[in-house]
Amino acid sequence: MIIIGEKINGTIPIVKQAIEARDAEFIRKRAIDQTNDGADFLDVSASTTPDIEVETLKWLMEVIQDAVETPLCIDSPNPHAIEAVFKYAQRPGLINSVSMEGDKCDVIYPLIQGTTWEVIALTCDNDGIPKDVDTRVRIAKEMVEKAAEYGITPDRIHIDPLVIALATDNKSMYSFQESMTRIKELYPTIKITSGLSNISFGMPLRKVVNQNFLTLATFFGMDSAIMDPCSRDMIATLLATEALMGKDRNCRKFSTAFRQGKIGPVK
Repeated sequence: MIIIGEKINGTIPIVKQAIEARDAEFIRKRAIDQTNDGADFLDVSASTTPDIEVETLKWLMEVIQDAVETPLCIDSPNPHAIEAVFKYAQRPGLINSVSMEGDKCDVIYPLIQGTTWEVIALTCDNDGIPKDVDTRVRIAKEMVEKAAEYGITPDRIHIDPLVIALATDNKSMYSFQESMTRIKELYPTIKITSGLSNISFGMPLRKVVNQNFLTLATFFGMDSAIMDPCSRDMIATLLATEALMGKDRNCRKFSTAFRQGKIGPVK
């Protein structure tokens, strides 16, 4: 599983406060902690008003890259903001995100053409987030085909089928799984991702729902996830799932994590 650390995001109240106060030490610590706990990418989202988003993203990127070498996942709903800060990334990472909404593909794909950057692609368009699987698959095909025009191969694309909150759609997990299966049948090397905590929005015991979603989604083939790598319970769930799937030879990763105190009761 490719872990995209979610803890530097301005929608989180404590992070928003740190961004407004330009508390570099707080941001630096979050970057270091997530890196030490195994994040493959660090999502960086300013989540500010549009007039200060670019300068805020630039500041966040500088602070994080001064602290760690973990590749960034530059996160903004505005492709032009991503375009403006792209040059400040010190190494290839991940763009979050494109979709068939507006001009997102037209801005982002040329930006990463001829590089090793990867991209998250959301299965939505100008009509919003579809509930049916057929439309999600169609949008995924459109994005992959458009990416091919710029030499971007499927293995560099993380398709997010956009899991809908279970509280509003009790077939949400089924739709996610069916979308994932059909997209992978079309493009075997493509990656599937999700912001997995979306599944539990509006529900009690969200952590329990998230853990079980992670288990099921991993079993059905999800390759990456925007998640908290510092959550002992989530990492234990992930490692146990991979061991049960035969992806952890002799359960070494699970056992090592336990011996190192990264999972299990806090000693």
